[in-house]
Amino acid sequence: MKTSYPSQAPDLGAWGRAGESEGAGSQISFNRKPQLPGPPPNTSTLLHGPAGVPVNAGAGPHFDILEIGDPDYVALIEADTAFWVLAPRDQALDMLSGPELPRTYLEKQDRLAADLHNVRFGLLPSAVYFNPTERCNLDCGYCYLPREARRGGADMTPARLLEALGLLADYFESTLPEGARPQLVFHGSEPLLVKDAVFQGIEKFAGRFRFGVQTNTLLLDRETRDFLVSHGAGIGISLDGPTPEVADRTRRTWADGGVFDQVVKVLEELAGYPGLNVITTVTRANVAALPELVEFLHRRGVENALLNPVRGTQLGGRDLMPDQGELAYYFFRALDRAYELYRETGRKLVIGNFANLLLGLAAPGARRLMCDISPCGGGRCFFAVGAQGEVAPCSEFLGLPEFHGGNLFTRPLKDLVKTAAFEQVTTRVAEAIEPCRRCAVRHFCGAPCPAEVYAMNGRLDAPAALCDFYAGQARYAFRVIAQGRLDDYLWDGWREGLEEIWVM
Repeated sequence: MKTSYPSQAPDLGAWGRAGESEGAGSQISFNRKPQLPGPPPNTSTLLHGPAGVPVNAGAGPHFDILEIGDPDYVALIEADTAFWVLAPRDQALDMLSGPELPRTYLEKQDRLAADLHNVRFGLLPSAVYFNPTERCNLDCGYCYLPREARRGGADMTPARLLEALGLLADYFESTLPEGARPQLVFHGSEPLLVKDAVFQGIEKFAGRFRFGVQTNTLLLDRETRDFLVSHGAGIGISLDGPTPEVADRTRRTWADGGVFDQVVKVLEELAGYPGLNVITTVTRANVAALPELVEFLHRRGVENALLNPVRGTQLGGRDLMPDQGELAYYFFRALDRAYELYRETGRKLVIGNFANLLLGLAAPGARRLMCDISPCGGGRCFFAVGAQGEVAPCSEFLGLPEFHGGNLFTRPLKDLVKTAAFEQVTTRVAEAIEPCRRCAVRHFCGAPCPAEVYAMNGRLDAPAALCDFYAGQARYAFRVIAQGRLDDYLWDGWREGLEEIWVM
């Protein structure tokens, strides 16, 4: 079944929610000084709400009040369905005790719950992260893949890679709507170590996939770059700082050399290419440089970047995790700087992981289920394939064999994605985790990342290692919306047309 989600909702005055318009809803719309609609509530309504259901008691709707750091607004959240309202501070209590807010919520409760259920349990995988080799020519201190595999692991031959792409293409064509082209990202370790196989795959399956390559750039010479650009492939490159002193602290060759100069050279050569994306892994070694990095990337015309907090899936990542307070401070300063640069120059640098959180609030049908959004997209809308054909919910799980669903070459994909290894990830929900089940922003956070959580706790039902940071990021996002700056942090044209999610 295809469900279409409009990109703009009707004006709801003082409140709105991603989910207020037909389908699942989208952009909230409100005035800075809205007036509470309707007559003053009577005693009966104050006690029982619009349908005789007690508000914040028993089985009635429960609204949490969330401080977002805005002088004029607070957020009122019904956490079970992720319904939310930005309420003027001086009207919040009246809205909670009056008839209009609970009436609005109760009218939409069933649809919102169904929409949330679809997002969490009804998505069809439409993307795959494909590791054609276990090897890498870098020895990054935080890598989520085991070091021994990166140093001397297996490669896919061209024949084996083409066989794998054929199996994947057949699977997607049997599950996705006719004409849909799934995304396939050649991922790391370093995929260009088997460049000939990768290029053969792109050429043969150009009409059946949308391709991307995530690379450390050491092998991205002019010929390679021209090939990828001519085929319209996305190119993701990794850069962890605005100077070699910062960037080379954690991203180094096996001979202990730095790579900053090579990455910047490629970055400048690809300036203006619409398929370019820069990924920064945020660690204690570079967190303080994030605002400066934003300026560095903006000067070079970069339009899209990810500032991804390091994962603790492997010990090296855990050793490099930043302090949560320090991470929040510099991450939000980097977002502020991106906003300031846009206002100064008219050019945007969109920080994709934060923009996706904003979409999760303002237009949930438009968001992608990535690592830092609820729920985790691993196994739900994408999965990963390793160099020996192993299939896991995401690349972070490739180093955890207990989460492999099986092998692509020996068992049908439709069965692999329904194995217990996958289902324990795809059925993981925040309300089954303590203390997440009591958190007002649990459906905007989702306790990421399950692979990291498992590696650090030995179980999946534990909160995120950076729990406080993710809660702070949700408050920052609400503040951006309250201050009328939503468009300034999102891609141009994000409101246009309809966004679609394919559900079973």
